[in-house]
Formats: sequence, structure tokens, C-alpha cells
Amino acid sequence: MMHFGLTEEQKMMIDTLRRFIAQELKPLEEEVETTGSLAPAKAQEIFRKSQALGLYALNISQDLGGGGLSTVDRMLCEEQMGHTTDILIRRAFGNVYEALLACQGAQIERWLTPCVCGERTASIAITEAGAGSDAQGIKTRAVLQADGSWILSGSKHFISDAEVSDFFIVSAQTGQAASDREISLFLVDKGTPGFSVGKDQKMMGLRGTSHNELWFDQVKLEPIALLGERGKGFKMAMQVLGVVRLAQVGARAVGKAAHVLELMTDYATQRRQFGKPIADFQMVQQMLADSAIEINAARWMVLHAAWKIDQGLDARDDIAMVKVQAAETLGRVVDRGVQVFGGMGYCKDLPMERYYRDARIYRIYDGTSEIHRSVIARSMARRGAAVFDLHR
Repeated sequence: MMHFGLTEEQKMMIDTLRRFIAQELKPLEEEVETTGSLAPAKAQEIFRKSQALGLYALNISQDLGGGGLSTVDRMLCEEQMGHTTDILIRRAFGNVYEALLACQGAQIERWLTPCVCGERTASIAITEAGAGSDAQGIKTRAVLQADGSWILSGSKHFISDAEVSDFFIVSAQTGQAASDREISLFLVDKGTPGFSVGKDQKMMGLRGTSHNELWFDQVKLEPIALLGERGKGFKMAMQVLGVVRLAQVGARAVGKAAHVLELMTDYATQRRQFGKPIADFQMVQQMLADSAIEINAARWMVLHAAWKIDQGLDARDDIAMVKVQAAETLGRVVDRGVQVFGGMGYCKDLPMERYYRDARIYRIYDGTSEIHRSVIARSMARRGAAVFDLHR
């Protein structure tokens, strides 16, 4: 039997998040947009309030101090987070990457536990100037020394939240030859000699979230800095990025699109032209209806992929499809939003202009739409109808 309804617990969880976002985060959005930053005192305040409600690190198990949500429940929460601004999500709800679950021994107390409880903030550093969608094409290298330490050299760019992060999960080539594609992950503390955070690469949108260059000049790392097994870094990174795509791109894109559609609908019923609400005009009706159809389709794709993860099934193809569908749905919905609002949609006095700018990156980060389409097509060539048929 299939069941598509929300449980009472899920409804309560969504209601709690909605209230928190409306009361604590929405009032800060304009300040972030105007100043390009969030005052540390306010960041600490929303963190404390979120943690008190059990909303911090929802993706980490309860025995480690997190929320312990299933993947489906997490996606329901991530959709609600999509209703607000990226930097406020990071400060209020955390950004604890699942790769840290590979921590062992002393790594747990040094990096994992402080991150889950909000004492330390982490960023993941994979992207390089010459390696965006091609995550295996990185040039940063770590060379093993006789004493078990590592020497890390290279650079990263577009590293989100780098200015406030205390440590970084860094991917590096560790093969003996430069041509080897052996990739490992390392935990690198800010302030380690030879490691520096470069300029903030200003973006068209996502105001308040820094995106910095990182530079590694012969950085000596202790043996404990190696995260997981040597040579398993690419697989670990892809597993992390798969869930990140589903949550921070797929589910949040659905939430942002739903928020925009609600604003569009309210405006269309109130705005009058030629003696009647513009919601009575067929072309406006088409924009509203198409948006509702596409949002619902994208949402069910997100939840189906999350369900497969919870069942222990392979959801890689589903996540690739979600990445394309949700990101492009958001782009179309926000574009329609600007059109429905007309001149006011293009004006900075209303948030629609900001939503339009923020939405554009969704088709680019964590793998472009074009790359994911290629991934899907290649999988179809191998697996055939199993990629798109319900039962094969």
C-alpha cells in the first residue's frame, strides 16, 4: 500500500520550522541583503534559538547530538528552509557534512562533535578553477611523508562560508604520480601554517554567504588529518554531494519556488488592471497553473529519491534528475514571478528581484544541468527503461 500523506509528527515539524523562519529569520533578510553580512551577535542568537528547538544538525544521528531525521523528513525540513536566505539557513540550522561521520578516534572530539553541536563550523573544499563539474580533475596534491604527515599544496575557489568556517574538508590528489586519479579527503584547520583564505568572490546573488579562494602553500598536516581511507575521497565526496544536491538544491529549490508562487498568487488576486484582478487574465492564470504543476512534480521527485535512500536503494539517477528538474523549475517560476509583478518585480523595493538573482545559481552549482543530463543519458544507455519505468 502506498501512502502519500503527512504524519502528525511531520506536520508538527513543518509547522515548527515555518514559525521559526517567519519569526526569527524573515526579519533579518533585508538586513543581510542591504549590508551583505549577518552580524555575529545575531548569528549566535538564531543559532541558540534553533538549537533549543532541536533544529540544528537535523541530518546527523541523535546519538551524535543531531536531529536524527530520516532522509524523507529532512527533505520536508529542507523545503521549508528554502523559504529564506542561504546565510540564515547556515547560521540557524548548521551545515554539517556527512563526510565527517567518517571521523574516528581523536578526530571525533576534534572535528565531528564540535561541528554537530555548533561550536565549530566546517566548509567542504572540492571546487577548483580548473575543476568544477569535473571533481576528479583537481590539481591540489597531498604528498605522504616518511613520518606519516602530509604536505598539502594547491588551491580551491568558490568555497562557500569560508570566511566563518573553522576548518575545511579538502579534496586532494594523493597518487604517487600527478596523473594518478587517487583522491583523498583531509581535515584542515584555519590558521594552519601555509594555509590562507583568499578573496571573497562576489556573487550575483546569495548575499551574506562568502565564496572564497583557499591557498595551500606546503601545508604540513598531521597523520590524523586524513579523513577516511586514503584513495576513497572521491567516492566519499560524491556520496556527500549526492545528499547535498537533493537537500540544498532539490528540496530548497522547491521551497523557494513555492514561496515565490504564494507571493505571485496573492499579488495576482490583489493587483487590478482594466477593472479586474490580473488573476482573471488567462495568460496570468497559465503562469500560475504551470508553476503549481511543476512545483508539485519536483517535490514528489525529491521525496521519492529521499525514500529510496531511506530504503537503502541506489538513488543516484533520481538525484541527478531532481537536480535538473528542481533547479530549472525554480528558474521558470521566479521568472514568471517577475513577470506577474511587472515593474515592481524588477524593483529592489520588493524581494522578487532578489529571488530572481538567487535562483540562477541553482542550475550551476553541485553540477550543472548539462552535466546531470549527460549522467542521466549515460545511465539510460546502461540500464535502459529501469531509469524511468516504475517496475523493471
